[in-house]
Amino acid sequence: MNALEQARQHLETLGLKQAVEVLDNTLDAAANRQLPHHEMPAGLLGAEVVARRQRDLTTRARLAHLPFQRSLEQFDFAFQPSIDERLVKELANLAFVAEATNVLLLGPPDVGKTHLAIALAFKAIENGHGAYFVRAYDLMEDLRKARAEHNLNRRMRVYLAPEVHVVDEFGIWPYDRESATAFFTLVSARYEHGSIILTSNKGFGEWGELLGDSVIASAVLDRLLHHSHVLNIRGESYRLREKRQAGLFPSHQQLSATPEEAGGNHNYAG
Repeated sequence: MNALEQARQHLETLGLKQAVEVLDNTLDAAANRQLPHHEMPAGLLGAEVVARRQRDLTTRARLAHLPFQRSLEQFDFAFQPSIDERLVKELANLAFVAEATNVLLLGPPDVGKTHLAIALAFKAIENGHGAYFVRAYDLMEDLRKARAEHNLNRRMRVYLAPEVHVVDEFGIWPYDRESATAFFTLVSARYEHGSIILTSNKGFGEWGELLGDSVIASAVLDRLLHHSHVLNIRGESYRLREKRQAGLFPSHQQLSATPEEAGGNHNYAG
C-alpha cells in the first residue's frame, strides 16, 4: 500500500468523508504548485470543517421543522418596496433574539412573509440559536388537544425551549376560545424570555374576531407588541407576478386599458 492509499484509508477511518473527496484535487493542486505543500493539511481539514458545518446546519434546520431553507439574500426587496430593507438587515444581526423581541410580519398572502420569517430563523440557527417553526393552525390544534388532555405544560416545553419560535399563517383560520386561551398561555410564557416571529394576513384590529374573544386578543397583542418590530407588506403576490410574466394573467396596463387598447375582448378566469 502506497502513501496515498494509506492516507486515504486513514481519512476514511477517521470519518473525514469530505477530506477524502477533495484529497486527489488537493494533491493535484500541490503538484501543479497552485497550493504550497505546507497548506495541504489545512486545505483538507478546512474542507471537512465546511462540510460538517453544512451537515450540522441541515440537521438543525430539519429539527426546527423549517419547511424549506431561504436566505435574506434571496429575497427580492425591489419587488416589495413597502418593506423596510434597512430594518430587515438590522434584524439579521439577531439583536432581537438576544433581547427576546418579537417580529410580526403582516400582509396579504404570498408577499414574502414566510420567506422572511424562515430566513431570520435560519440566520439564528447559523449563529447557534435554537429555532422552531409551526403553522398557526397546527399549533392551535396541538395546544387545544394538550389542554383538553391536561398535558399542556409538557407540550408547552416544545414551544418554549427554542430562542426563536416561528408561528406562520396566523389568521388563515378562525380559532375557538379554548385554542385562543392556550395560545395566550404560550405568548405569555414566552414574553420577555424568547422571540416569536409571527406572520399574519390579518390586521391587529381583526384579532378579536379571529380569536373569538376581544379580551384574549387584547392580552395577546399587549405582550406581542410590547417588545416588537412590525413589518407591514403591501405588495403584490409573487405567484401573480409569475402568472403575469407567463402571460397567464393581465398586466396592470392591460387591466386599466379599454378592450380596444388591450387588443379585443378577453375573459380571464379567476
